[in-house]
Amino acid sequence: MNQSLADRTIEPKTTPHERQLTVVKIGGAAGIDFGPLCDDIAALSRQGRRFIIVHGGSDATTTLSRRLGLEPQFITSPSGHTSRRTDRATLEAFQMACRGIVNQELVRRLVQSGVNAVGLSGLDARLWAGPRKAAVRAIEDGRVRIIRDDYTGAVERVDPRVLTTLLDAGFMPVVSPPALSEACEPINVDADRAAAQTAVALGAQTLIMLSNVPGVLRTAHDDTTLIRCVLRSGLASMDAVAQGRMKNKVLAAREALEGGVSRVIIGDARAASPLSMALEGAGTVFA
Repeated sequence: MNQSLADRTIEPKTTPHERQLTVVKIGGAAGIDFGPLCDDIAALSRQGRRFIIVHGGSDATTTLSRRLGLEPQFITSPSGHTSRRTDRATLEAFQMACRGIVNQELVRRLVQSGVNAVGLSGLDARLWAGPRKAAVRAIEDGRVRIIRDDYTGAVERVDPRVLTTLLDAGFMPVVSPPALSEACEPINVDADRAAAQTAVALGAQTLIMLSNVPGVLRTAHDDTTLIRCVLRSGLASMDAVAQGRMKNKVLAAREALEGGVSRVIIGDARAASPLSMALEGAGTVFA
């Protein structure tokens, strides 16, 4: 006989404070199947593990923007970090894609798997806050361009109260950008770095970032060059190795470790049991 959703809902086996907390960041790139990932999260939750889920929405934003007639633009900073050019129209598409599409699909799949998932954005209860950048520097044709109408920023403050309230009540928070600026504007923030700040604020033992690659590669697109372990003493050397969006993940790993997180793992979301494998050390482990 098929069980109802209520029958399959996961009840915590121990009190919340007796279990370790892991922040899991799910990448927003193409090629990630939420089904096996959510089933894996549910199975681990039944074992008494606590998770906060953070996610991005890059591919969904690109797809939706094109449907709306907005051709996506990406910019690269002088330091080599790539980000989405976020004018006002793109910001609205970003909100619709992240909070309205990706977040709700993740919540739906988790609930289907028996998890008491609750969707949030960084705006809710001022969960994620930070300054909007007054100007963004971008390299174009070898020259530095200054952009002043961009709605981007960085998470500098995390208010953990809504997250701890949900965790203590047996719910699993699923958090999406945007964040809130000092002027109460929604801002596009890097979800990897937001996840790192969340892990620091909650005192999480582990931060896991799952993407559509197996980890940090010495040679792009060559999985055989996977770097399996990075010690804290070798973090600086990763700046020259990581390319493209991986630079943001390596920066997030550094910020998490410097903030007190014990270990960070960049793993492959495409695996059959991606979270279980990452927790066992598959991918690139920073410690």
